[in-house]
Amino acid sequence: MLDQRSRAAGSHTTAGLIVKITVLAVVAALAAWAALPLVEARAWWGLALEAAVVAIVFYTYLQRRTIPLKYLVPGTLLLIAFQILPVVMTIGTSFTNYGDGHRVDKEQAIEAIVAAGVQPTPGGTTYLLAVGESSDGELALLLTDTADGSVWVGTEEGLDELDDASTDEAGRVTAADGYEVWDLAELNERQAEVAELAVPTGPESGIRVQGLSAFEGASTRSYDDACDCITDESTGTVWYADDEAGAFTTEDGEAALVGWRVGIGFENYLQVLTDPEIRGPFFGVFAWNLAFAAGSVLFTFAIGLGTAMALNRPGMRGTKLYRAIMILPYAMPSFAMLLVWAQMFNRDYGLINEMLGLGVDWYGETWAARAMVLIANTWLGFPYMFLISLGALQALPADSLEAARIDGATGVTAFRTITLPLLLVALTPLLISSFAFNFNNFNAIELLSGGNPFNAGETVGGTDLLITYAFRQAFGSSSSDYGFASAVSVFIFLIVATISAVMFRATRAQEDVYS
Repeated sequence: MLDQRSRAAGSHTTAGLIVKITVLAVVAALAAWAALPLVEARAWWGLALEAAVVAIVFYTYLQRRTIPLKYLVPGTLLLIAFQILPVVMTIGTSFTNYGDGHRVDKEQAIEAIVAAGVQPTPGGTTYLLAVGESSDGELALLLTDTADGSVWVGTEEGLDELDDASTDEAGRVTAADGYEVWDLAELNERQAEVAELAVPTGPESGIRVQGLSAFEGASTRSYDDACDCITDESTGTVWYADDEAGAFTTEDGEAALVGWRVGIGFENYLQVLTDPEIRGPFFGVFAWNLAFAAGSVLFTFAIGLGTAMALNRPGMRGTKLYRAIMILPYAMPSFAMLLVWAQMFNRDYGLINEMLGLGVDWYGETWAARAMVLIANTWLGFPYMFLISLGALQALPADSLEAARIDGATGVTAFRTITLPLLLVALTPLLISSFAFNFNNFNAIELLSGGNPFNAGETVGGTDLLITYAFRQAFGSSSSDYGFASAVSVFIFLIVATISAVMFRATRAQEDVYS
């Protein structure tokens, strides 16, 4: 018997050791894979951080004894990677001018501006043009050399040979690994975007697009380190570097198309507070945002609690069927359901107007549109409140309810003085989290109303929340401003955090009363 136990213990020890070695080997392999781009980018702080994390993991799991750190390390690392790090990066981005036209460093910006002045030269290489779009939306020129048929990929960083690509009979690229290749129709429609992409091939040479082809030529522009400026010899234009703004500008204030990423302090935050076009609608949107979040929580909780109390009555038949029906909206994908509701509220052929005999323009009238999004959001959210309310009702102490009945408290009085306060002690944290979720409920607005209705000349809609308003301000135009979007995100975070802190303080006071 002892021999069998010893063999079993030994087998478990061996299996655990094999699992530990395998996991640590995977960690080491991932660390080596992640270190290569950090070394290439000379990101020494990132490399040091990665080395510290790997050292902690190996120190923790190479120990034979059981320590709490073995259970805390995975969760802590995931918390840092998916919660803390994104917040830190968002805050850091909010203090920069990062966005379209300011994505690269100064050296790359100089190369792009010089390459944008490329003119054809006799005997220069010509290419058949295709355009590819990577998964992150970056454009690249997919070029086939008309002389030898070699295939190249051109980006803002330069020209590199492309091995894994398919071409048609003419030699134009039709498929390339890592890129979604545009067809000719899309290429014709988006020529303006392609024309802005300059591919440098040398200090004063590069690739330029011309129709459905491209050429390599010499630039009429040159950079002078002495004056930190770029001169276009064909026009006489001179752009001087403005290191504070991260751009090359002429004496008249005209900026070159490409700038570089720099820190701009609190400029993005001040823009929110001082720019009349942004500050003006901000408080109106904020008021509606509060009403939408509070209304969504109030309506979903009222309906969810009401149905939970109705289905929690002892002796009621068919409760399992009723409960299954109640949670159907919660089981449906909200993305698809919002699109269905959007069609149901169509003025001309929507089910709501047809069924009720109405002629309401749900998307053209502000208060009708707001009622619409609240109705749809209530339908999607009340099953969650039903589930948590049903669980809380079944967990209420029976002695407190029985004592209330003995004292003569029944019906509305018992609910108001006993049941509801006890429920709120348990459910208030969940109600606060629901408020925070609905305060930033981007999908409910963007998929259902799209922010409509919009008045003439305004960029903010009657149903826009702060999150959709910020999205429209940062990404609604032809260019994207990630720095500004990050600053608005920080404002939203501070607002939600403040409201949540006040609510949690009220919750603690409530717990002290009913504990």
